[in-house]
Amino acid sequence: MARIHAIDGALPRAVEGPWRLLVTEAGACAGSVDLDGRDGWIPAPVPGTAAQALCDAGRWHDAEPAPLQDKDIWYRAPISGSGRERLRFEGSATNAEIWLDGVLLLATDSMFRPFIVEADLTARSELTLCFRSLAASLAKPQKRGRWRPRLATPGSLRNARTTLLGFMPGWSPVIDHVGPFRPVLREPIGTPTADLRASFDGTTGRLVARFDFPDGEGRAVLRCDGREAALREEAPGLYVGELLLPGVAPWWPHTHGEPRLHAVEAEIGGRRFDLGRVGFRAITTTRPFEEGLSLAINGEPVFCRGAIWTPADLVGLSGDRDTLRPLLDLAREAGVNMLRVPGITLYESDAFHDLCDELGILVWQDLMLANFDYPHDDPAFRDSLAAEIAAFLDRTQTSPSLCVICGGSEVWQQASMLGLPRETWSGGFPAETLPCLVAEVRPDLIVVPNSPSGGDLPFSVSAGVAHYFGVGAYLRPFEDARRAEVGFASECLAFANVPEPESLRRAGLTDPNDPRWPAGVPRDRGADWDFETVRDHYVATLYGADPARLRHNDSERYLALGRAAVAECMEATFAEWRRAQSRTMGGLVLSWRDLAPGAGWGVIAQDGLPKSAWYALKRAFRPVQVMLSDEGLNGLHVHALNETPLPVEAVLRLAFLDAAGKAVVKAERAVTLAPRGAITLTSAEMLGRFFDATCAYRFGPAQHRIAHAILLDSQGDVIADAFHFPAGRDVAPEATGLAAELAEGPEGWSLNLSTARPALGVQIDLEGQGRPAENGFHLMPGLPRRISLIGLAGRPLGTVRALNDDAVVRI
Repeated sequence: MARIHAIDGALPRAVEGPWRLLVTEAGACAGSVDLDGRDGWIPAPVPGTAAQALCDAGRWHDAEPAPLQDKDIWYRAPISGSGRERLRFEGSATNAEIWLDGVLLLATDSMFRPFIVEADLTARSELTLCFRSLAASLAKPQKRGRWRPRLATPGSLRNARTTLLGFMPGWSPVIDHVGPFRPVLREPIGTPTADLRASFDGTTGRLVARFDFPDGEGRAVLRCDGREAALREEAPGLYVGELLLPGVAPWWPHTHGEPRLHAVEAEIGGRRFDLGRVGFRAITTTRPFEEGLSLAINGEPVFCRGAIWTPADLVGLSGDRDTLRPLLDLAREAGVNMLRVPGITLYESDAFHDLCDELGILVWQDLMLANFDYPHDDPAFRDSLAAEIAAFLDRTQTSPSLCVICGGSEVWQQASMLGLPRETWSGGFPAETLPCLVAEVRPDLIVVPNSPSGGDLPFSVSAGVAHYFGVGAYLRPFEDARRAEVGFASECLAFANVPEPESLRRAGLTDPNDPRWPAGVPRDRGADWDFETVRDHYVATLYGADPARLRHNDSERYLALGRAAVAECMEATFAEWRRAQSRTMGGLVLSWRDLAPGAGWGVIAQDGLPKSAWYALKRAFRPVQVMLSDEGLNGLHVHALNETPLPVEAVLRLAFLDAAGKAVVKAERAVTLAPRGAITLTSAEMLGRFFDATCAYRFGPAQHRIAHAILLDSQGDVIADAFHFPAGRDVAPEATGLAAELAEGPEGWSLNLSTARPALGVQIDLEGQGRPAENGFHLMPGLPRRISLIGLAGRPLGTVRALNDDAVVRI
């Protein structure tokens, strides 16, 4: 059923409380009547978790999280009013009992489903929730799976419908999630329900509505986009109708157009029903899944890029707009047009999906299934999973940003990597049952059986959807991104990403030799390496440095080169994948935000500040982009693309610079980039003559050290630029003449930068407040840059430096 946001302007009503919380030993109290007179009750936010309430009371801390799953956690609240009502529990983690006035109404065993009970309230009713010990439940004898993954323990989690967060050492902090983390609502008996289906054929939007409103009578209409259609009463209290919207403005991911949303309202018998907003869009695939997932929105192929989403609030699991908005704003700013909610976390809140609709960010949703051999042959498990899926699809029924439903994460990969035969893991629920369940509610969605999947083995990177870590964990050269022929990377490019200096200062982790440092570095369980050694490999490869020696003797430079190496890996890989000639149609980086302080997988630090990887992705994801590719004896190729719906008139410049930044040879031409079009020009086409642009012919010493392509708009402002280093990146310190000048204008503070010689990896470090709009970029002579400074409360302080310059410029 679609969400009804308000009836006659009245929003859904929460159980007012106040809520209180009590922790007891597992099994210490059989029922809510046993709690009377007990001490130790504390205030508790609902929605929220026990960890959040205990943290607020000073009895728990995320730096040293005490276990909670081995306890029983009790919540209680008065509930005013009298008569019969429905109580709706939107999300309860995990084995929950619902008591009213000492009477057990319902016992639940899934944190992924809403549960509804009908209750007879009195003037002095009390609602009590008991979250029974999950540890005790998991310890009971259970049938073992055919394989046991290393990702999470214990193995009995395969039977529990709960998040794997907190059970994955090396991936997330060990924080136990217990409590009513989603709203507890009350509503009258007979509250109307609605079913609302939106579709788009390329020119006309179509809304099909069904309302179950037993008390309705009189005129009934459906309204959207300034138009309306009558609803007919098909049966007593059942109203149905269709509204056609020719020429309606469609919804696009923000990289390709405007994410247009349209308010929907129904009026039945004088009562108004706010159904939120809907976007009209069509999602199709452009090739067989076995050749690599490829999505088209409204008929236009879309290169999907973004990251694996991680919860914005790991302690309280908050899903409110204020918590989510900063992280999703950063996603849009970086050019992200897809986020994947992975099967190791939890289904996100309504606010998350509403914001993705507004911001134009596609959502790939995994089922909460990961790595384990789940008991799909158990009818109770299968029915609970089906109800979970139906509930999720109901509440996201009108969300245009939702595009992919996936049967889980690395289930097929885990089994196949252990050598089990195909019939052991393929097919089954995700391939046979899931598509039917999705088609019943959201036939517009793309269904993927598992991530990864699609090839002769699930982890074959050239088919279906891949988890590609060739560049990254497997230490492959940049050329592997092309050689692997990735179709769609639903995970990729995992590194231990070093936070910016300010984030490290806030966390008290400025020294990588600090004994606490390794706690923030991710690793695969059982591996004799971690993702910091991965980053160090690329530091050595790109800069010829000795990471171990640098770490000990000059930790500041060690961290600076680490930030820069990750940025280069990100930009180089996506430049390869976004070429018009590439078969890759998507890449989602692991992951969006760190769950703990330190050098985690996130491109955003735990404190919310972007890392060098985020700035690199912001450059790599530009909708209007220029890229360079080394084609060996065929020279250097310049690729320019325009994903927007409007043509772009620009000037394309290509220059080959010596070590001092002087142009050895250069060329420019006016170009027109058609809407959602691309062009490729060779260096010979640009120059009009032979020049050994890739230093492939070796007729003599290389004449240049840097190739620089730049795309300028009609005002001469930079749209995008790209670099190629045929002899490698020389970051030996020398005087570059880097200069920085602060300026204050109507839009706030900015930094004007210039240089006399090429300045590589320019790092702006703001102390205490704010962040630069760009960071970690290369700055060329004669091309000054103005960098906006964001989030400042006063005059900024900090430093500017380049990787290839010892000098530090104070601002």
